[in-house]
Amino acid sequence: MIRHTVFFSAADGQSVEDVRNGLMMLADIPHADHFEVGRNLQADTISAEVPDLIVYAEFEDEAALAAFKAHPTYAACTARVRPMREMRIAADFEAG
Repeated sequence: MIRHTVFFSAADGQSVEDVRNGLMMLADIPHADHFEVGRNLQADTISAEVPDLIVYAEFEDEAALAAFKAHPTYAACTARVRPMREMRIAADFEAG
C-alpha cells in the first residue's frame, strides 16, 4: 500500500475553505482506496511553517497512485488550487 500525504497552506488573501473545496475535487477520482482532506489542528508549536490543510490518501500500489495523478480531474484540481495556495509539500511512502 502507498500512503500519499500532501500539506497545503492558503496564499495570503485566499480562503482556506476555498482551497479545501478545490482539493475535494480529488475525491471523485476512483483510484484511491481511501481519500480525505482535513484542516490542520495547528497543535505543533515547534514548526515555523504550518500547513492549513492535509490531503491523505491510500493506494493499492504505485500504479494506482500514477493513475490517480493522470486522471483529468487531478489536472483540473491543480489548475484550480495552484493560484490559491502558498505551500505544497508532498510525501509518498510504502506502508508496512
